[in-house]
Amino acid sequence: TTLKKLDWNNSRLIKTNIAEEVKKLKQHPGKDILVYGSGKLVNTLLKHDLVDELRLMVHPVVLGSGRRLFDDNAETMKVLKLEDSKTFPSGIVLLSYHPAK
Repeated sequence: TTLKKLDWNNSRLIKTNIAEEVKKLKQHPGKDILVYGSGKLVNTLLKHDLVDELRLMVHPVVLGSGRRLFDDNAETMKVLKLEDSKTFPSGIVLLSYHPAK
């Protein structure tokens, strides 16, 4: 990343050893760690079992091509359990998953 400074409160810039740094952050008491719109980061966190909840918003749009949300590596595949779903008037569906035990 080219980001040098963070303007957000309670934020930490992590450039290397992402999984190890997130593991350390999760050991501290406090609020949730949120990731918006970074499939690459979420894949890394899933690979290292660092995701407690995954919320996906499904929009009623069909695209002919695009970037995959998750990689297709069988080694990083995770079984998830649907915990909640909510449908909005627009047709968007919010799905909330937890890793299956």
